[in-house]
Amino acid sequence: MPAATTGVKARKFRGEVFITEDRCKECGFCIEFCPPKVLEFSKEFNRHGYHPPILVNEAGCTGCDLCGLYCPDFAIYGLRVPVESPAATASAAGVSPLGNDASGVERVRQGGGI
Repeated sequence: MPAATTGVKARKFRGEVFITEDRCKECGFCIEFCPPKVLEFSKEFNRHGYHPPILVNEAGCTGCDLCGLYCPDFAIYGLRVPVESPAATASAAGVSPLGNDASGVERVRQGGGI
């Protein structure tokens, strides 16, 4: 028989949100349409007198980019970033999960935001 599963899937991606605060006019579309509800209005003002959104639960963000798709001013966007497994972290540090030297392993370059 197959092994029983716990029903919890490991996430392969984590989300990152990038906000250009001075473009925001506080319409609230990003907050309203965020599926995991990880955005809310900041208590701070931008230079135009509006409250831009802030990410209140970084771990809950899926990087779906619905915030960016609905933003009329292109003030926000989300990205999906691959989650590194413990084996990938060890490889990037130059140590193979088997304890061998991993200096010959080709590494994937991960770029930052725009």
